Amino acid sequence: MRLGIVYSIPRPDEKLLFDAAEDLGVELVKIHDSDLILDVVKREPRFDMNVALLRTVHHARAVPVLSFLEAQGISTVNSATATEIADDKYRTSLALAVAGVPQPRVKLAFTEQEAIKAMEEMGYPVVLKPCHGSWGRYISKVNDRDAGEAILEHKFGMGSFHHSVVYIQDYVEKKGRDIRSFVVGGRCIAAIYRTSEHWVTNTARGGTASNCPVTPEIEKISVDAVKAVGGEVMAVDVFETDAGYMINEVNSSMEFKNSITTTGVKIPHEVISYLKETYG
Repeated sequence: MRLGIVYSIPRPDEKLLFDAAEDLGVELVKIHDSDLILDVVKREPRFDMNVALLRTVHHARAVPVLSFLEAQGISTVNSATATEIADDKYRTSLALAVAGVPQPRVKLAFTEQEAIKAMEEMGYPVVLKPCHGSWGRYISKVNDRDAGEAILEHKFGMGSFHHSVVYIQDYVEKKGRDIRSFVVGGRCIAAIYRTSEHWVTNTARGGTASNCPVTPEIEKISVDAVKAVGGEVMAVDVFETDAGYMINEVNSSMEFKNSITTTGVKIPHEVISYLKETYG
């Protein structure tokens, strides 16, 4: 089997995947996305591989590279369509809604006036997020109308299309933690609690990781969420609420370096094993 891994920089996660491929006897084709020049008409360069795993950190490069590889008949994980949906919080929320997967209430608005109206209807606090983004960046907890007006003025003043659509989500009281689960090939292989005194619990923002037992309920909602967006290898952010588990977000290119010793699960080996068994 020849496995392509498309990456931006060899972070610890990518190095762990490289090592896992070697351990499992998988021939590896490393593709640095910054080195690519894609001839769209000729569909060159040509790549000789069974499947490609996307690990780029650049959202703008992900779908173009995946769709280019798919045009050559190469399987991709995750697919261009699944990645495009998962990387867009609105499209993720819509896919979850269509599939009936529990999630907090979400509204979308396109002007400052309508965004304020939506927040007032939902009731404060609410959370504003860019539709595209990761690591908990540029998200805001809005406690009242004054704060909402100030944040919206800055968002629309930035002039970026990323901030011209207002994604508004109900604030969920997490009581200091949420869950990050890891889904590979229709199985939830591991999960961690992310704990922080701050309302943003991402480990990239200082949250600490501890093992979370994978219960049947966590397994089901995690797998259902990934299935809803059409993914194969993804991470899922889960809220614990009085009404049960709810999905916060789905991540197309999961980071796991801090979760291997925490959970005792060899996550990169699970990923490579799945790709080898499915596409080898």
